[in-house]
Amino acid sequence: MTSPERWLVVSARPLSPEAAALLPEQMLALGGTAVQEDGEALVIYLPAPDDPPVLLEQLRAALPDAELDWRLQENQDWAVEWKRGLGPRKLTERLVVKPTWTKWDRAPGEVVIDLDPEMAFGTGEHWTTRGCLRLLDAAIQAGDRVLDVGSGSGILAIAAAGLGAREVVAVEYDPDANLNARDNLERNGVAERVRIVEGRADAELLAQLGSFDLVLANILSGVIRPLLPAFHKALRDSREPRLIISGILQSEHSEVRDAETVGFRVARPDVEEEWWSALLTFA
Repeated sequence: MTSPERWLVVSARPLSPEAAALLPEQMLALGGTAVQEDGEALVIYLPAPDDPPVLLEQLRAALPDAELDWRLQENQDWAVEWKRGLGPRKLTERLVVKPTWTKWDRAPGEVVIDLDPEMAFGTGEHWTTRGCLRLLDAAIQAGDRVLDVGSGSGILAIAAAGLGAREVVAVEYDPDANLNARDNLERNGVAERVRIVEGRADAELLAQLGSFDLVLANILSGVIRPLLPAFHKALRDSREPRLIISGILQSEHSEVRDAETVGFRVARPDVEEEWWSALLTFA
């Protein structure tokens, strides 16, 4: 497929924390391939239409809870502009996430993840991913069997394998995300230790996958809460069961008290901007 001569660059600033949670997926549904974070706004590149005003009215209808701005950009500048500001991120003492076109001098003990921003929530550019990675680095133990629910680009699975997991099972129902994830697993040399299961995570599927030491769930709180009993069952045979949850707005985190009804407790929270993540252990 040839690139368009011009791009429509759309910037969307969410009008509420609830809108911020949904905005990346809504923007990707418009036909772009990546959502880039720019301060409080999210930016997407779309092929420029013949009639921009008509498309902009459609965008306003599709993104009613966001303040929109736009501009047209010549294709010859797009690659440079898109990559501007996207560099390596050192998230913990051990974890570095970097786009493939950048360089990083790896220090002893560092795990460097090469990942291109082809999907939202999958590059370390989003708060929920960063929170998950910080908690993962602190919680994982060598030899863990890890379950990654809603694995997306595979970034958490790659990090778990790089930090010493003996096996990672990554569950994701989106086939396009899984194509991207398989490329990322190969690029980072962990394909032999990470198995992708294409399907929607529910209690029945999780029961089929066996026992785990650590479960990762970087998904919306409305999806996490019904799965808490299944997560508990998946962890009950571990000597040190751990659950990391993310994708939760601070305004919603009190609802995670539901976890206490199935035997979890919050051992370590991680807060960034309006997002709340946490490491849970058995009560």
